[in-house]
Amino acid sequence: MFAKIISAIEPLDTAAMEACQLRLDNLTKPLGSLHGLENLARKMAGITRSPKPKNLGKSIILMAADHGVAHEGVSAYPPEVTRQMLRNIARGGAAINVLARHVHAELVAVDVGVAGDLSDLPEIRRAKIAWGTKNITLGPAMTHREMQKAVETGIRVAAEQIDKGCKIIGLGDMGIGNTTPSSAIVTLYDGGEPAKLAGRGTGISDGILKHKIAVIQQALAVNKPCAAEPLDVLAKIGGLEIAGLTGVILGAAAGRAAVVIDGIVAGAAALIAVKLAPPAREYLIGSHYSREPAQRRALELIGLPAYLHMDMRLGEGTGAALGIILIDAALRVLNDMKTFGEAAVAVAEDGLGAGRQRLDVC
Repeated sequence: MFAKIISAIEPLDTAAMEACQLRLDNLTKPLGSLHGLENLARKMAGITRSPKPKNLGKSIILMAADHGVAHEGVSAYPPEVTRQMLRNIARGGAAINVLARHVHAELVAVDVGVAGDLSDLPEIRRAKIAWGTKNITLGPAMTHREMQKAVETGIRVAAEQIDKGCKIIGLGDMGIGNTTPSSAIVTLYDGGEPAKLAGRGTGISDGILKHKIAVIQQALAVNKPCAAEPLDVLAKIGGLEIAGLTGVILGAAAGRAAVVIDGIVAGAAALIAVKLAPPAREYLIGSHYSREPAQRRALELIGLPAYLHMDMRLGEGTGAALGIILIDAALRVLNDMKTFGEAAVAVAEDGLGAGRQRLDVC
């Protein structure tokens, strides 16, 4: 399943990355002194196959769905808030609307499983597979066919954005209760206990957090997902939006677009995507370290650094939007700074830059 899209994911272009690094090393600064920004610029060069990528299209793809497990009382907010927030997003009033506008990214909000009719909202793309998932404390979240359709939807949406010129895709989510299945996925691959990975999500109390931990334990015990089969994991303890985001990652990587990871929901999707297609990891960019312990652990399991420590836990793609700001900054540095030769500035005579920095690089 998905063998064709997975086989289309190619390694990064090392020649473009080496050419990019040579220019970075010869910009008017001490060697490596913009470390994180330089890493981002070099990665974008490898993804786009260009030593100096610029003017890249940007999108934030937000997948929305409801969760049967929300009825277990694992969130500070009732399940109907998913629908209410989608209406807010459609009107442009959510945090992700503000930040997407700020970074000049198109926001693409997709209903893959909201438990309600949003057909009166043309701003929300209609791709509903089911009216939410089943309660994972009682059995599988969804059928394998539903999971497959959600992944396919994500692949298709990513491909459409790439066809429009998008080369940077941020991941967003909306769905009350979705940190519970996300934490369950990370707990499974961590091999530890949910008590150390379950977070407060929407700001739950100590009592509800304790209940959430028990819910995750029960979901894992009842469903017995097979860690060696990522699609089995998705179907049994995942969510429709998690599956959709998994597809976005696969589709973006196959189309040579960077994927900016947001919080725990996107982190769980990224973990599944990399288990399915290890080469997809090279197209992932971590934005921030979330307040959710499972998100940090997901990044560790993937082997992916993040750049911001903002103590955020909202989701929606807000962290991804901030990550896009850093990518923009990295590419501006790469393209707009002068080299030593261009600026007629002397190169290093000692230390790291000696021999690497030259006046003939432009």
